[in-house]
Amino acid sequence: MASKPLPKRQNSGFTLVELLVVIAIIGVLVGLLLPAVQAAREAARRMSCSNNFKQVGLALHNYHSAYNQCPRSQGGTAHPNKTDAESQAVNTGFNRSDLNWLVGLTPFMEQQAVWEQISNPLTITAGVFQSMGPNPKRSQNTYGSTPYQPWLTNIPSLRCPSDPGVGLPSDGRTNYAYCAGDSVHMGDWGSLDNNENVNSTRAIAVRHAQRGFFVPRTTLSFRDILDGLSNTIAAGEITTDLGDRDKRTLWGASGSTNDDGRDMVSANGALACNGTDPTRPQFWGTQVTVNETESDRRRGYKWAFGRIAYSGMNTILPPNREVCMAGDHSSAGVCPPSSRHQGGCHVLMGDGAVKFITDSIEAGNSNSAQVSNATGGLAAGRVSPFGLWGALGTRAAKEVVDSDF
Repeated sequence: MASKPLPKRQNSGFTLVELLVVIAIIGVLVGLLLPAVQAAREAARRMSCSNNFKQVGLALHNYHSAYNQCPRSQGGTAHPNKTDAESQAVNTGFNRSDLNWLVGLTPFMEQQAVWEQISNPLTITAGVFQSMGPNPKRSQNTYGSTPYQPWLTNIPSLRCPSDPGVGLPSDGRTNYAYCAGDSVHMGDWGSLDNNENVNSTRAIAVRHAQRGFFVPRTTLSFRDILDGLSNTIAAGEITTDLGDRDKRTLWGASGSTNDDGRDMVSANGALACNGTDPTRPQFWGTQVTVNETESDRRRGYKWAFGRIAYSGMNTILPPNREVCMAGDHSSAGVCPPSSRHQGGCHVLMGDGAVKFITDSIEAGNSNSAQVSNATGGLAAGRVSPFGLWGALGTRAAKEVVDSDF
C-alpha cells in the first residue's frame, strides 16, 4: 500500500517585503498624525493662554470696582530721585514709582500671599525691606546678596504655556503687558520728574503723546477711555527672551539722545533699529547696537518692573516686529506685542474680552511720524497714523472700530 504524501506546511510568517511595506505604512501614518497632534497641543496651549489673560482682565475689572481707578503702569511709593543703589538697598530702598500694573492686581488673581509680602515690611537676614518693596530694577547680582522674594516669584497665571522661557537670568517672568498707545514720546517717566514734581511742560507733553489705556505714573479710570472699553486695547501678549538675539525680546538701541523718545517721533523713527540677520530675519544682525550688558535686561524678565521694555507694549508696529528703545532698558521705545503662537498674539480689550490679532493687521504707515509735541511730531487729537492697529491702542481719539479684527 503506497504511503500518502505529507501535507505541505503553510508559512504563516511575514516575508521581508511584507514587513517593509507595513513599516512604511506605519511611518506614513505617524508622519500624518504627528503634525495634527502638535497642532492640537498648540491649540490647547493657546486656549490656556487666552484663559490666563481673561483672568488678568477680570482682576483689572475687580480692581477698578474696588478703587474706581485702574492700577498704574509705574506706580507704588515715590522717591524717584533716589539713586539706583539707594532705591535697591535693604533698609533704605524705595521702588521709585516703578512698579508694574500687575503688582496691584495680585490680590485679585488669587495671589494674596504674594501681595501680603509686598504690602508689608519684609525681613531678611540682612535687614528689612520697606512696604511695597525696593526698586524692581534690581539686578541678579543684587538679589544674590539681598533677595526680595516677591519680585523673584513666577506667577503661573502671568505665563503663556506656549512660551518655553524659564529660570535664570530672569527674575519672575510675565507674558502680559500693558498698552501705552501709539507714540513713544514721554513713555519713560511720564509727567513725574526726578524731584517728584508734576512739571507743567512734562504734563503737557504726556497729554499730547501718551494716548493709551495706561500712562506712566498717571492714574486713569474707565471713564477716561472715551473710545469705549470694547474698542481699546488694555494689554497685549509678549514673549520672554531665550538668549538668542530674538528681535522681539532683545531690544536694539536707536541712538536717540533723549530717553523720552523725542528723537524717535519724526519720520522713520519706528524703524530706527531695523537690522535683522538676512539669514535669520527673526533675529538681530551683528550690526545692531544693543545697549545692555546685564543678562537680566530682557523683555518679560521682570514682572514687577513697570518700564515698557519689560512689561509694556504699544501699537506703532504690528505684532511680532522688532523692539527698538530710545536708549537703555529704562527709556521709551517702540515695543510691539509678540507671542510664540503661530501668526499673531492675544490682546486684552478694556471690556475684558481677549482677541487674537494677526501679524498682518492693517497698521497704516510704519514710517509715519508719531503724535507728539516734540519736533517733527503730529498734532494732538488726530487719528492714529498706524491704521486700525493704532486706533485700537488709543483711548480717546474718536476712533471707534465698527468691524471685526
